[in-house]
Amino acid sequence: MTATDTSGLMDGKEFRESLKKYKPTVYVDGQLIDSVVDAPSLQPGINAMAVTYDFAHDPAMAPLMLAKQTVSGKTVNRMLHIDESAGDLLNKLEAVRVLCQETGCAQRYLAHDALGGILQAVTKIDDAKGSSEYTSKFSAYLQHVQDEDLTIGIAMTDAKGDRSKRPNQQLNQDVYVHIVERSAKGIVITGTKAIVTGAPYVHEFLVMPSRNMREDDADFAVCCAVPVDAPGVTIVARPAGRPGEKPEHGSPIFSRKYGQSTGVVIFDKVFVPWDRVFLSGEWEFSGDITYNYATHHRHSCIGARAGFGDLLIGAGVLMCEANGLDPNKKANLRDPMVELIKITEGFYACGVAASVYAVQDPYSKTFMPEPVYSNIGKLLLSTQIYDMHRLAHEVSGGLIVALPGPDEDHNPATAATLAEVLRANPDVPYDKRIEVSRFIEDLTASYQGGWYSLISLHGGGSPTALRQEIWRNYPVGSKVELVERLMERGVLAEDNRAITKNKQPGRCCDAGCSQPGQQFMVPLPEIKKTSA
Repeated sequence: MTATDTSGLMDGKEFRESLKKYKPTVYVDGQLIDSVVDAPSLQPGINAMAVTYDFAHDPAMAPLMLAKQTVSGKTVNRMLHIDESAGDLLNKLEAVRVLCQETGCAQRYLAHDALGGILQAVTKIDDAKGSSEYTSKFSAYLQHVQDEDLTIGIAMTDAKGDRSKRPNQQLNQDVYVHIVERSAKGIVITGTKAIVTGAPYVHEFLVMPSRNMREDDADFAVCCAVPVDAPGVTIVARPAGRPGEKPEHGSPIFSRKYGQSTGVVIFDKVFVPWDRVFLSGEWEFSGDITYNYATHHRHSCIGARAGFGDLLIGAGVLMCEANGLDPNKKANLRDPMVELIKITEGFYACGVAASVYAVQDPYSKTFMPEPVYSNIGKLLLSTQIYDMHRLAHEVSGGLIVALPGPDEDHNPATAATLAEVLRANPDVPYDKRIEVSRFIEDLTASYQGGWYSLISLHGGGSPTALRQEIWRNYPVGSKVELVERLMERGVLAEDNRAITKNKQPGRCCDAGCSQPGQQFMVPLPEIKKTSA
């Protein structure tokens, strides 16, 4: 089997057909959805997810979108691959960027992040317990997901209730998913996951703890796999993208085609058999699952928002051209475009560094992005997404929100006049200028633009959480040692210096401390590279 062998892997059409096998209970805007795959309100999300399947069958893209598992020897979709090298992490980062260039947000990469994070945790549990039970169960589930080429929804973020109280202290404990019954056959879970990406149109959910649990929170330390249509599961979701808006005449709004639904998922006494339970009260390891997943996911978010940045860069240049202005000659346009490029490639470079300096997990032997660079990259994109929108607005002008609606383009009383007076560059037809104006509005100044801002700010962790991880993992101790050595100043004994115990990891080689035989990043054909 070669790295580009797609036998057994679904394409986009087959993905849509596969959803028909499931009958989840889904409400959107107060209406019960009879068929997820046929619901207009969910089509943009299904379309975006389908791209992750279709790209795997594109001969030019397959080397990037597919990966070969060493253990099984099988070729799998990269969104379900377990990273075996720094090269894998680089490939995943670029794959997510390319997918999000096409879709805005491809969503499926969350499965990659969770599968890798859980595998790291279960191997650590088995090491502590001197068993192989946890790894064997999860490995069998992982093989099932990869063989069936499934899409997995990550049910991690609990409703949380009163943020000042721990899970077991909540007045209504259903604000966290928790175990309410155990038997010889499995467990029964109840509770609410508040933000689940793509919830209506996935095949299964991976339920994961959202925080580090203590012993008195043991019933909340649960990780398991649940089919999307398991009895007792109810999904209350929002529409994906902007499906309800009128078609642009000959030019569909981007988010009419691609978008993302998120759902509140309610678990009401849902039975889970033991072979799908990976954590059931082992509270000491709940934080490992949360931390591992968060680190993987923040790395993926960097690639996703870089793809979004590519869309803004390309649209900004097109808008300058349509306005009859040349950034090569106009510093007032060139400078904000360079700033937009700097932001996008700056946080993406952190993702590259996190890949190059990848950390090999001591238990699973898989690779995880270096946490400091991952969190810095995510923090940069979280706090600069609003600057990215502002810069796109700055080079585009006010027309993107002052333009009359698309119906006026075909109003005989106004269309001719608008075509004459709203044309700028004589080489760019009126309708082409209007298309790019509405594209930028869609991405930055619409309901969907607000969604991109919020998901960039909080998706994968709030800025506070990111700063906490940067401080926790940054080698402050090495910097203090450096200065004290230069100053010949030793003040405190090492045992009394808790803050500065964190030391710089060894970085001994130009290849970024990669392991012998580690694969390099797959080269992507230039024709497919749409980034700046």
